[in-house]
Amino acid sequence: MNKLFSVITAVGIALSMSAASPHTGRTVRIATDNTDLILKVGDNGRLYQTYLGPKLRHDTDIELPEWWQHAGSDGAVTRRGWEAYPTAGTEDYFEPALGVVHADGNMTTYLYYVDSSTEPVEGGTLTRINLRDDKYPLSVTLNYVVYPKENVIKTWTEISHSENNPVTLPQYASGTLYFKEPEYWLTEFSSDWAKEAQMSSQQLQFGKKVLDTKLGTRAALHAEPFFEIGLNGPVRENSGQVLMGTIAWTGNFRFTFEVDNVGNLRVIPGINPFASAYELKADEKFTTPEFIFTLSYDGSSQGSRNLHEWARKYQLKDGGKPRMTLLNNWENTFFNFDQKLLGELMLEAKDLGVDMFLLDDGWFGNKYPRKDDHAGLGDWQATRSKLPGGIPALVRAAQKAGVKFGIWIEPEMVNPKSELYEKHPDWVIEQPNRDTYYFRNQLVLDMSNPKVQDYVFEVVDNILTENPDVAYFKWDCNSPITNIYSPYCKDRQNQLYVDHVRGILNVLERVREKYPDVPMMLCSGGGGRCDYGALKYFIEFWCSDNTDPVERAYIQWGFSQFFPAKAMAAHVTSWNKATSIKFRTDMASMCRLGFDIGLKELTADELTFCQQAIANWKRLNPAIMDGTQYRLVSPYESNHMAVEYVDNGKNMGVVFAYNLAPRYREPQSRVRLQGLDPDKKYIVREINLMPGTQSAFAQNDRTFSGDYLMKVGLDLFSTDKNTSMVVELSAQ
Repeated sequence: MNKLFSVITAVGIALSMSAASPHTGRTVRIATDNTDLILKVGDNGRLYQTYLGPKLRHDTDIELPEWWQHAGSDGAVTRRGWEAYPTAGTEDYFEPALGVVHADGNMTTYLYYVDSSTEPVEGGTLTRINLRDDKYPLSVTLNYVVYPKENVIKTWTEISHSENNPVTLPQYASGTLYFKEPEYWLTEFSSDWAKEAQMSSQQLQFGKKVLDTKLGTRAALHAEPFFEIGLNGPVRENSGQVLMGTIAWTGNFRFTFEVDNVGNLRVIPGINPFASAYELKADEKFTTPEFIFTLSYDGSSQGSRNLHEWARKYQLKDGGKPRMTLLNNWENTFFNFDQKLLGELMLEAKDLGVDMFLLDDGWFGNKYPRKDDHAGLGDWQATRSKLPGGIPALVRAAQKAGVKFGIWIEPEMVNPKSELYEKHPDWVIEQPNRDTYYFRNQLVLDMSNPKVQDYVFEVVDNILTENPDVAYFKWDCNSPITNIYSPYCKDRQNQLYVDHVRGILNVLERVREKYPDVPMMLCSGGGGRCDYGALKYFIEFWCSDNTDPVERAYIQWGFSQFFPAKAMAAHVTSWNKATSIKFRTDMASMCRLGFDIGLKELTADELTFCQQAIANWKRLNPAIMDGTQYRLVSPYESNHMAVEYVDNGKNMGVVFAYNLAPRYREPQSRVRLQGLDPDKKYIVREINLMPGTQSAFAQNDRTFSGDYLMKVGLDLFSTDKNTSMVVELSAQ
């Protein structure tokens, strides 16, 4: 009788909700040229995901009732699907995207469909779906922007209310995606200083897998803000279905992957709510960061190309503009330089053939001169004893040498041994009643404080006001948040992590608005910041302080999954001197090329080689910086690596091939190229040759069809450890 009563009651509720839900069956189709995300309003008036996968050919198919049928936790069939934005306190038994504690203490929220709209945006279409609780004046708007050609979707959520008192948000994800497949395989990207973007894979089984960070700033130090999921098998390079996702947030993030009791996968990306329950005032809007994803049906390589093309067009600052080569002084001089020496290095930069000289750390502070990393951060005036003419004299010296001038800053940080700290200890994140812990001898400025935001903006503004010809900033961030307490937030300490990042982004928005044409590099002790939220304001990021070319093979391979070469900075340095200058230069040439080395270290032949390699890189820019990337041979699966770039007209290409650690007499396979026009003829020429050496090809400048190169391939590898080959392809 109890079971019968339950069934009758459930039917009655369903009929009641259906009668009260005029939007029942309403379909919202969010579609690229290759992918469909289909949402439907259920018979209870709530919004459900009913399909996410390859684009359906026939519009009538999305109305078929079979899409609704998913087994519930009790084995029964529901005709609702998966709730598009699941909330805490409902009949859903698994991880919610949104948690709300209402002003009266109620912890349940039910969201019902109100309406939806679409509008054109640059490159695509924005769909806005409005949802509302039926008992409380709380609204949620789901936003989806589709980029049809690039097959990329980004989604974020807006939350607001008009209750009498503030509500608390203990959880607030950017969105939710669902899958129903036999298997799920996660590729994650772990990290550390000098060991960024290390790839590993595991099968997702029942329960949760969480990737997150709690560092506040320099947030990607241990976990990178992106992932891949192989659907029905491990992620493969050129085959299989794979979800590739990343979050545009330069602070704490969390990805939750939950496989339920019947094998459904729920993916929930967003800000990490750790220690960050947000108090939302009436009529205030809480906007989550963008979650950006693509579904590839031809492996991760195609997914990467989707994201690369999208980023250059729509997200990366100055994605359509050229990049400058540069000479940095850091590993050549460290803190030990003066105005005269820098002038000499600028002349070296010109002789090398790069576009810019970049002055790194150590140029500032007077009461506490920056002689090492123990003092000076926060005091952004040129050290008079080192640089009597200040920055203006350096700009003039660069102009005289015939190169641009760029400069390093770390404006979010402060050394306790600084005039800034002495004057404004209340501007610093530091606990008042505990011993202070120093990460790299420094502390983090409280970016939730508007006065601190003004100060940080003025660091850039003052330099550019006095020196409008400064052509580039390297913006560093070497410390996570330690000693977590904000004098400004006072009784709102749980909002510090969120408001701190908002403060950073506010400053960056001001800088971009006033100085839209000044490029900046995103640096964070290496790749500790590498997200598409920050890259709206930076033209590139520094992948790693580790410039050992062997290690860089793995680091650059990992980052290339989500970022185009144009966004990745790589320098030739003295790391791993056991390798040749050619090997180091060839590895850096896969990205935005720079040098951080003293030319006096080089022989005449090595200098000539570097000059020619820079000229080659500049000539091949249409392929490397703006073309299409094909990862041909993985260092994770072999003792070699090969990466190819092809320009958009398929008239120019370049292949970088590396022998990392081949075994004795190891058999070698030919490397089949990709992305060429099969009917075009290509001249194949080895370039980046040391003076006096011959090509590894028996005959350089041979001509092959694109069809031959893609089906038969080229012999590019050898058993010589830590050697490389660069091959240029020129269509006749």
